[in-house]
This record gives sequence, structure tokens and C-alpha cells, in this order.
Amino acid sequence: MTRYLKGIAAQLVLALFAVLALVPLLLVLLNSFKDNDQVLANPFGLPSSLSFANFVTSWQYGQFGRGIVNSVLLTGTTVVVVLVCASLAGYVLAGQKVKQWPAIMVYLTMAMTIPIQLFVFPLYAAVAALNLLDNVFVVGVILAAINLPFATFLMRTFFLNIPAEIEEAALMDGVNTFQLIGRVMLPMVRPGLITVGVIVGLNAWNEFLISSTFLQNPDDQTLTLGFLTMNGTFSTQIGTMMAGALILIVPILAVFIALQRYVVDGLASGSVKG
Repeated sequence: MTRYLKGIAAQLVLALFAVLALVPLLLVLLNSFKDNDQVLANPFGLPSSLSFANFVTSWQYGQFGRGIVNSVLLTGTTVVVVLVCASLAGYVLAGQKVKQWPAIMVYLTMAMTIPIQLFVFPLYAAVAALNLLDNVFVVGVILAAINLPFATFLMRTFFLNIPAEIEEAALMDGVNTFQLIGRVMLPMVRPGLITVGVIVGLNAWNEFLISSTFLQNPDDQTLTLGFLTMNGTFSTQIGTMMAGALILIVPILAVFIALQRYVVDGLASGSVKG
């Protein structure tokens, strides 16, 4: 009976945290359909009617049509580069296939702890000298480099969970290194690839510092930067800002909901070994 009551208490606590997490999103949803007077009068009340005027205004002034395309290109570039590099590096480090692997692990740990703000100015000078400013793909590669140390650690953990006998059996069957990684190892760490892809994708989609520094042309700005440009004109128009925030949130939230089962399974299976 005590065990049953503990289970009920745990579920109630989790339900409370879920409600606390959903309340801000619910407020954004409700206020995005209200005009400014309704928001100021009762931000917690239901809208008097479903008006999409705020969404139209946000879409036009935030240039969200172009911003979504740039955000998808930026996020996609970051995720692809990270998955390719982190999976290969994680495989090598998991098998300790290089003599210097302890030093490499120390280097990756240091790279995770040093703030990127220290490198913004020299990095900007290098990118400007190469005439690569306002290039979404270049920014994607920069973000990939920032996320790569953490992704490598995570992928190494997933590769550690694969029995060594599987790799040995594949090698005895005559597969080469590329076949071993592509056809045997990567399918077995698919939950890890999805987990890393979702985490890195969320970071790239919401990233501001690097994007605002290297993407100054309005035609190349991401959805996040387009939303922030509305602050000056619509800072007092709460309903319009809420509609813009909802447009920014919905795409990545939909992707996370669709893949959350794989992310949870991946994190659980990746925590067995370190």
C-alpha cells in the first residue's frame, strides 16, 4: 500500500511540473488571438473571437517566410555536420583506437567549458576576411563546431554500449571499415543519432549570438532574428509578439513531439555506460 501511495505521489508531482511547463505556452497561445486591449485587460482570459490579424502582422513584419527557410537551412547544416563528425569521432574514441585518446577527451572537455564569446571577435575577423559573412551554411558549420564536443561525448557513450563481439564478427565476415560503420555500427546507435540530432537542432534553431553576429543582411536572417527585429516596432503590441513567438515555437515543438519517444529511449540507453 505504501508503495502504491508513493507511486501516486510521484505521478502527482510530475503532473504538477507538466502543468507548470505548459502554462507559459498556453498563455502565449491565448494571447496571440487577442488585441492589445484584451491582453492588458485579462491576459489569462479566453479571447473574445479567433482573430488571425496578429499572425498576419507578425508574418509580414518579421519576414517569417524567408526566416523559416533560413532557419531550416541553418539547422539542417548544423545537424548533418554534427552527426557525421560526432558519430565517426565517437566510434573511434569508444574503441580507444588512437593512442592519444585520453588527451583528446581532455581537449573535448575543455572545449565544452570555454565560452564561445571569447572566440566571436577573432572568428568574425576570419570569416569577414574570407568574405563569408551573411552565409547561412557557414554559420551552420560554426554552430556545428560549437556543439561537436558534447555530441562526440554522447555518441561515444552509445558506441560503448555495443558489444565488441558484434564488431569482431563483422570484421571476420570481410567487411571493410566504411561498411562496418555504415551498415553495422550506425544502425545500432540510431537512437543516439536521433537524440543528438534533436538536441543540436533545438540549439541551432534557437541560437542568437552567432546568428546575429554573422547574419546581418535581412534576407539571410533566421526566424529567431526576424522575431527579435519586431521588438522595436511591436514591443507594446503584446498580442502581435505572442503570435510571432508561437510561429517561432510551433515548428521545433512539432519535431520534438514527433521524436520525443526516440529521444527518451536514446537517453536511457545511452546512460548505461560512460
